[in-house]
Amino acid sequence: MATTTVAVATMKVAQVSNPGSDFQIVEREIPEPGAGHVRIKVQACGVCHSDVLTKEGAWPGIQYPRVPGHEVAGIIDEVGAGVSEWKKGQRVGVGWHGGQDGTCRECRRGDFRNCRNLKIAGISYDGGYQEYMVAPIEALVAMPESLSDAEAAPLLCAGITTFNALRHSGAFPGDLVAVQGIGGLGHLGIQFANKFGYKVAAIGRGSENAGVAKKLGASVYIDSTSTNAAEALQELGGARVILATAPSSKAMSELIDGLGPNGKLMVVGATFDPIEVTPIQLISGSRTIQGWAAGTPADSEDTLRFAELTGVRSMIETYPLEKAAEAYARMMSGKAQFRVVLTM
Repeated sequence: MATTTVAVATMKVAQVSNPGSDFQIVEREIPEPGAGHVRIKVQACGVCHSDVLTKEGAWPGIQYPRVPGHEVAGIIDEVGAGVSEWKKGQRVGVGWHGGQDGTCRECRRGDFRNCRNLKIAGISYDGGYQEYMVAPIEALVAMPESLSDAEAAPLLCAGITTFNALRHSGAFPGDLVAVQGIGGLGHLGIQFANKFGYKVAAIGRGSENAGVAKKLGASVYIDSTSTNAAEALQELGGARVILATAPSSKAMSELIDGLGPNGKLMVVGATFDPIEVTPIQLISGSRTIQGWAAGTPADSEDTLRFAELTGVRSMIETYPLEKAAEAYARMMSGKAQFRVVLTM
């Protein structure tokens, strides 16, 4: 009796099999979206420093093998049961905020960003280092037509993080705002700060960053290797806000004395080392330190629309999916100019 075999559609995936293991390019069956989910044909996915949490197993409870990636730009390829507001063929993104439970105290108060059971693409479920991915509808971001996939992808984590932190920082147009670090986050932070109407002081390591900082919109460049950056900020009147983007707690600690009265250190550069500050530093001038995580899909849409309107763009280097390991190594080297993006 003859048997018939049904061809199964497959896709390429860059997965991490175990914490700390190298990337593997494997073939997997293309997944079907369940109820309340969509399948996205991935066009581009940013390679973010936070992907180290998946790569090295630094986030509790990750199930392996896992596909990283939370800066996803693509097209809805299939919709699951009960999905009516999102359509096949629609351009969408998925950022760090990969869904919420809708039932915890924070969600019931509308504070979805701080959901107690927040889902994260590439951590809670497989992310964008693959040709197709499935995501819940509460994670979806509508994409403006004028932004290319590769341009838009980094705005869904690096972009929203800096945009959202600055717009909630309390700084007003004309205030002195310093951006510490001119890298993947910082190069976007400088642009957004400039477009918000702040006087922007960029703080970097080495004089070679001065040109690009000015080009991005900084009016002042401070080389922290040759200048006491906190004293330089005080000479400018003291910073209303310092956006700390480079993951160096030591560098952040050294900047606190650069804050003006009611100044705020907004921390977005993720690191596990402690920031050192004395109570007198905070009491004097009523200074504060605040951490800021990315934001909701609605915040991502605000970020994309603002970028579209003002011309803020990620500076990117692209790699094909097959070179995910090389792209990740480039990002981790700190030498990329300035975001690394996988293209499918």
